[in-house]
Amino acid sequence: MRRRAFALAAVAVVVLSLAGFGASGFMRMSRAKQEIQALERDLAALRAHSETLARTIECLRSDPLCIEKSAREELGMAREGETILKFPSERAR
Repeated sequence: MRRRAFALAAVAVVVLSLAGFGASGFMRMSRAKQEIQALERDLAALRAHSETLARTIECLRSDPLCIEKSAREELGMAREGETILKFPSERAR
């Protein structure tokens, strides 16, 4: 008797869900889940990038050597009396 009641309840749930969602509803729900997963991956990547930027900002605010390194690498600056040698990159060859 319990099996029959359980089976009837399971069939009722399936019928009601099909009536409520339909076949296209399940496909939409599947696509929505995939989109959510993709957005969660993007969010994780953006959070990691944000943490990297926050560490860089803190370094630039508190460490003069970090500022000097950044000025040398990104702006090509040098101290007075220093000579900068630039070599062509491997891609340019």
